[in-house]
Amino acid sequence: MDRNIWKSRRRRGQSRHQSPALGQCDSSGRYTTGASQSSQDSGHHDAESPSTSSRRTGESSVPELPGFYFDPEKNRYFRLLPGHNNCNPLTKEGIQQKEIESRRLQLLQQEDMQKKKITRVGFNASSLLRKNQLGFLNFSSYCRLSHELRVSCMERKKVEIQSSDPSALASDRFNFIMADTTSDRLFTVNDVKIGGSKYGIINLQGLKAPTFEVHMHENLYFTNRKVNSVCWASLNHLDSHILLCLMGLAETPGCATLLPASLFVSNHQAGTDQPGMLCSFRIPGAWSCAWSLNVQANNCFSTGLFRRVLLTNVVTGHRQSYRINSDVLAQQFAVKTPLLFNGCRSGEIFAIDLRSPSQAKGWKATQVFHDSAVTSVQVFKEEQYLMASDMAGKIKLWDLRAIKCVRQYEGHVNEYTYLPLHMHEEEGILVAVGQDCYTRIWSLHDARLLRTIPSPCPTSKANIPSVAFSPRLGGPRGAPGLLMAVQQDLYCFAYSSSCPDSQEEGRWELPSVSNEDIL
Repeated sequence: MDRNIWKSRRRRGQSRHQSPALGQCDSSGRYTTGASQSSQDSGHHDAESPSTSSRRTGESSVPELPGFYFDPEKNRYFRLLPGHNNCNPLTKEGIQQKEIESRRLQLLQQEDMQKKKITRVGFNASSLLRKNQLGFLNFSSYCRLSHELRVSCMERKKVEIQSSDPSALASDRFNFIMADTTSDRLFTVNDVKIGGSKYGIINLQGLKAPTFEVHMHENLYFTNRKVNSVCWASLNHLDSHILLCLMGLAETPGCATLLPASLFVSNHQAGTDQPGMLCSFRIPGAWSCAWSLNVQANNCFSTGLFRRVLLTNVVTGHRQSYRINSDVLAQQFAVKTPLLFNGCRSGEIFAIDLRSPSQAKGWKATQVFHDSAVTSVQVFKEEQYLMASDMAGKIKLWDLRAIKCVRQYEGHVNEYTYLPLHMHEEEGILVAVGQDCYTRIWSLHDARLLRTIPSPCPTSKANIPSVAFSPRLGGPRGAPGLLMAVQQDLYCFAYSSSCPDSQEEGRWELPSVSNEDIL
């Protein structure tokens, strides 16, 4: 009886060693799998999107072995070396980063080779014009689809930046860029190599094909504190100042600073625009800021603090505080109605009625909720809809009248990073940069993902691009396109002339999309 038990255990051991999932093992400690598994993995690899490529190893049907990793290209297992000696060349993070980088290079090559991209099957420049002439497309739909076609054909060009200090351009990394209302200027926050941040303004008037040259106006204003939030402020005239929220450091408290844009003008232009007054307000722990263009809150700005919203009048110095239950990470003023919209770390989005005093109970006008911390809020011009994104990667369109989500934009990637949204109603598009360093463009009309742009630089937490889109880069006669800043470089994705529409070749102006066609 004991002999039969011993034989059965031996047979089970042999079948375990001959399992087809593990394959065979050679003398070097490498394992191979069968041909059927190889074909399955290769087919899965071809069908992947950029947002899921980093999770290939976990989602594969190949079983995981402790101490080994599976290489789908070589179709075998490799032994992971112990990491206690600080020289382990193989880690899960390193393997995933290698796969992500390979996917990025592949998409960059496709971007360069494929000049004309199709966003919607059956729609090109000639078919759009023909359907519009036959009456199958109304004028508003024709304008929206024309913009979508232009966006899909944008080509990447590197911008040459001229500066009085070229050595600083080679070492300082772009952290944040923000275009003004007319898209004449680009405010930049650069991380200095020795630590801290410095600011500059790029004049976009020279941003024209085929040279794409711009000039950087720098200033000696330097800070060693983190910049939490930035927005343009219209104190003396439109976009006359820049409002910055600076984090506190050691014994130095945080503050909100109004920096005159005229400080960045070069000496030969200083006579035409006298420098404005630099104002600093002691506001500790400000996470977000917004400038008011509403006449009922003239010369006022708002800052989102720790469980508090602070409204400050720059001229009189009067302050009004609103107590809440969470930190405010995103803000925007409405223009037609006296409302201030706020997005909180708790996922709550609410509006403050500026006509109500902070001591009253009815100052919360609107209230909706996300499942994660809200990083950006954008109000439509008619102020009936609101776009919001959170740290779970969700982008939702809210109807403020019905208080419900009417549309969701899929594909955005975010886990814990503060990432802004760029909404453009005239062109009917939505732009957002994900934590995976991919820039995605959606249609506002039906939430279709129009284009996914890979970063020109290797993906990492420190290399998330900052973008700015405008229909008139460089002023009223400028070309529409997207500006992308990453590391020390600035790129321009301009509307391509190889994708003509009904208008004349070389003319960049397209009709605007109506609000009814978007919603």
